[in-house]
Amino acid sequence: MKKLTAEASVDDVVGEMERDGFAIVEGMLSAKEAAAIRTEITEILKATPTGRNDFEGFSTRRIYNVFGKTRSFDRLATHPLVLGLLDSVLGPSYQLSAPTGIEIGPGEKAQNLHTDDGVYPLPRPHGEVVVNTMWALDDFTEANGATRLVPGSHRWVDERPDDSTPVMRAEMPAGSMLAYRGSLYHGGGANQTDRPRFGMILEYVAGWLRPQENHLLGVPREVARGLPKRLQELLGYNIHPPFLGYVDGHHPRRVLEDAQAPTPQETLTALFKDKSADEQKALLAQLERGGAAVYRVLATNESDASARDALLAAAEREDENAELLEAMRNEENVE
Repeated sequence: MKKLTAEASVDDVVGEMERDGFAIVEGMLSAKEAAAIRTEITEILKATPTGRNDFEGFSTRRIYNVFGKTRSFDRLATHPLVLGLLDSVLGPSYQLSAPTGIEIGPGEKAQNLHTDDGVYPLPRPHGEVVVNTMWALDDFTEANGATRLVPGSHRWVDERPDDSTPVMRAEMPAGSMLAYRGSLYHGGGANQTDRPRFGMILEYVAGWLRPQENHLLGVPREVARGLPKRLQELLGYNIHPPFLGYVDGHHPRRVLEDAQAPTPQETLTALFKDKSADEQKALLAQLERGGAAVYRVLATNESDASARDALLAAAEREDENAELLEAMRNEENVE
């Protein structure tokens, strides 16, 4: 196994994942950045109970609903290298599935070997539908429970691991990322030290499958509204072509529209208030084009920056809705 650095290309990472089923990329975060995030989540971990069964781990804490509780992992979820390998392995449509912060405590036993795509009733072999990334915020060592991996097992069809199956351990310094295919057999290691070790799992699934965690309910809408657009999409505010995931016939991002943004009617009133008859006539000619063009005309004549941004965002949503409706018409499934 060749360990890569943060300067690695998407092809480098995907190549390792094709051969072994996984890749380790060191230096994705500096030691200082990893330590800062570790400190940021201290209070969340204090409020997180230990596991309820052998799989979760009775001495392990798991932070669920991560993006509803902290902003510490936003930029990790949309890291360019990660998005690049997802595009390559899963294609253009994917979403976050089961992001989970995992702190394996002292004395924890090794987790059973499993695949992350095993929750879906798909016979092996099948096209890849899950990709997982594990971000190490502590050094991962064999002694403190580094993830155990079965190299090449992503190509297995009927074979299953047992106690005699050879494994390798993803030993890596804090700030590293382990990326692995959902079809690879793996499991958490036993922690034989007196200190916990923390890893952040950011798991992604194909856009046409249901994610393990329901982010649309878990992340409050007022929180989701303030997130970067790409992260909103990864949390479910997106469409899988041609139109899986629409809401009331519209793109789901529409529900995140800021209720405080001025309506077109309010902006029109202000827009026409100080215009001459000829100016009003010219504006009407522009507005007759309808749809997104209306919002763009209003934005052009809006002096307030926040209102202008809201109008441009509305124009973008109108464009998306028009594309969605066209797809529906083409499929002849929705009037």
